[in-house]
Formats: sequence, C-alpha cells, structure tokens
Amino acid sequence: MATFNLSSYNPSFFILVGIPGLEKFHIWIAIPFCAIYFVAIGGNSILLYLIAVERSLHEPMFLFLSMLAKTDLILSTTTIPKLLSNLWFGDKKISFSGCLTQMFFLHFSFVIDSAILLAMAYDRYVAICFPLKYTTILTYQVIIKIMMGIIIRSFCVILPDVFLLKRLPFCRTRIIPHTYCEHIGVARLSCADISINIWYGFAVPLMTVISDIVLIAVSYAIILRAVFHLPSHGARQKALGTCGSHICVILMFYTPAFFSILAHRFGHNVPRHVLILFANFYVAIPPALNPIVYGVKTKQIRDKILPLFSLKWIQ
Repeated sequence: MATFNLSSYNPSFFILVGIPGLEKFHIWIAIPFCAIYFVAIGGNSILLYLIAVERSLHEPMFLFLSMLAKTDLILSTTTIPKLLSNLWFGDKKISFSGCLTQMFFLHFSFVIDSAILLAMAYDRYVAICFPLKYTTILTYQVIIKIMMGIIIRSFCVILPDVFLLKRLPFCRTRIIPHTYCEHIGVARLSCADISINIWYGFAVPLMTVISDIVLIAVSYAIILRAVFHLPSHGARQKALGTCGSHICVILMFYTPAFFSILAHRFGHNVPRHVLILFANFYVAIPPALNPIVYGVKTKQIRDKILPLFSLKWIQ
C-alpha cells in the first residue's frame, strides 16, 4: 500500500477559477453579489440590534432568530468577500489552511441554519399546542441548552471534514473550478482514494439536514392539526400568521439546496457556470432575504423597525 509524505503533498495554495466560461463578465457578475452582501450585512445587523435593545423581543422565537442572523452573517462573510476579490481583482489564490477554514465555516453555518429552523419549528409547536405552558417549557435556560446543543452538534459533524481533507495527498492539479472551497470539490483534486470523504459527505446531510426536515414536517403536521381544531376563524388565522415568516424562511433555505443537489447529481447537461452561479446565489440570497421576510411579516419586528428609521430620517 502506497504511503504519502503529507507535508510534501499538502499544497501551499489552491486556485479558485471563479465562474468558468464567464470570465469576460466577472466584473459585472460581482455587482449584484456585492449589493446582496451589503443587504445581508445591514439587514441582519439591524435585526440583531433590535433584538438586543428591545426587551419586548427577548422571547424564545426572537432569540432563535438572533442566532439565525449571526449564522447568516458568518455564511455570507465566509464566501462573498472572497468571491468579490476573485471576480473584481483576480485574486484567485487561496492558501490550503484558508481553503479548509472557508470549507469548515461554510458547512458549519449551513448545518447550524438547518438546526435553528428546527428549533424555531419546535418553538411554534409549543406556542400553538401548549400556549399556557409556553413560558414554563421554553425557559431561558432551556433556550441556552438548545443553542449550545445546535453549536456542538454542528461542530462535531463538520470538524471531521477538515481532517479527512488534511490526510489526503494533492499531487495533481490545484485548480478548483469554483468560487469557494467545499468538502467534496476539494477532495476530488486528490490523487488518493476519497471513498471515506464521499461516504461521510453523504452521511452528514442524512444525520443533520434530512433529520431536521423530517422533524420540522412532523412539527408542522401537529401544528396544522391543532390549528384546524381551533373554534374560531380568527384564532386560526392568528395562529397561522405566527408561522408565516418561518415557513417562508424554511422554503428559501431548503428548496434551493435540494435543487442544487439534484442539479449536481442528475443535471449532467446543465452548464457548469449555471451550477456555480446558482451555488453562489444560494449562499448569498437567503442571508439577505431572511431579515427582510421577518421584518415584513412579523408585527413585533415591523413595529420596532419603522420608528427606528423614522427617527433616523428626522435626525
């Protein structure tokens, strides 16, 4: 069995190509991504500020929302600044350690986002099915434990990806036909057997994202059954209204993810630049839209945002 000197075969850097086939348009493609990034940074920062300073927003749903906003900031900042420097300034080089760091935080924030959406579904389940016990079930201590559990779970399932890549020898090309580093994309550059990487990369979504989706679906099945047993139409409307923004965010998060996975698996005739563009919009758009959705559809946040901007305008 062949052995490799890992210190010799671990490259000092990789080359991120960008969007192959669209090199002439890189400068123009970067403009909407820059705008989306500023919207994501501004929207999530405003959301975090409001939740921090407004005591009326110190409820379980908004504490989970603040965690979602922080994770979206990590997801955006992990990928988009490097994308912009690549497309605008031709900064295609990324160090091996930088690539592993980007890969870790990309997958780490994705798994955290999925778990937060599950926690928010549980919050809505308790609020609608056990309204009188809501504050006794979801205490501050319970919320802290849930948040810590989310972070620990995500860290434990994504950290092995780093070591699975570090053990591989990279004795062929260093060119990554993408704008960011992701686990399997980097592993495919290796000249060794990557079966473990492939199987682990397949197992992680099953252990985390797929199980989260199943539990979210179960939660909403129970919620809908409880809602339709409410006596008045007004009560049903109010109960469903509290779930509206969460359902929108769930659809924005999971639908593009599954479309991207299916396109990579079965869309062999789909041009590579289309797949890469879609993968970039997927990591850019949900973090930008999430605070907008909650700002528009959640009355408590909308009532706080309007006076904030009115005050700024007057000043």
